[in-house]
Amino acid sequence: MVKIGVLGLQGAVREHVRSIEEAGAEAVVIKRKEQLDEIDGLILPGGESTTMRRLIDKYDFMDALKDFAAKGKPMFGTCAGLILLAKNIVGYDEPHLGLMDITVERNSFGRQRESFEADIPIRGIGESFTAVFIRAPHIVEVGENVEVLAKYEDRIVAARDGQFLGCSFHPELTDDQRFIKYFIQMVEEAKSKQLA
Repeated sequence: MVKIGVLGLQGAVREHVRSIEEAGAEAVVIKRKEQLDEIDGLILPGGESTTMRRLIDKYDFMDALKDFAAKGKPMFGTCAGLILLAKNIVGYDEPHLGLMDITVERNSFGRQRESFEADIPIRGIGESFTAVFIRAPHIVEVGENVEVLAKYEDRIVAARDGQFLGCSFHPELTDDQRFIKYFIQMVEEAKSKQLA
């Protein structure tokens, strides 16, 4: 069984833990950078990206997260986590982790009160997945090796760049574990390659 970490600094941590466990993997809340050595994949949850960045810096996680990625271990950013993964953020000079070859725009779907749900098709997952958007970003453009997995009203809302997966919405806020299972499968494949 693979171990999936959830970065436990801020955001929808408990909901991700529940999703991972319901999808059949072991979940670990990551509060210290040393714990990254114990896990096979990591979820960067939704929350507030600037607050999360402050906490990443405060607890000295930045280099440890980059090292984790350099080992080929999969990472999944949801909502604010997507912003943390992106190489470019509209209106900002510097990215956060800068790992995923995408450009994102923050709060593209309006403020908190404009939160909504929409059924969207996700490539490799299903024709209809209920996506919960809360102050969501969207992907403005992708690099040539990035696979677009889902769009909503012509905006890219889910993509995969090798070992990195990102989405604008909150899969952990539904009882549909297919997207989390997709990530778990990525982690299993990466782990079996590392063991090979």
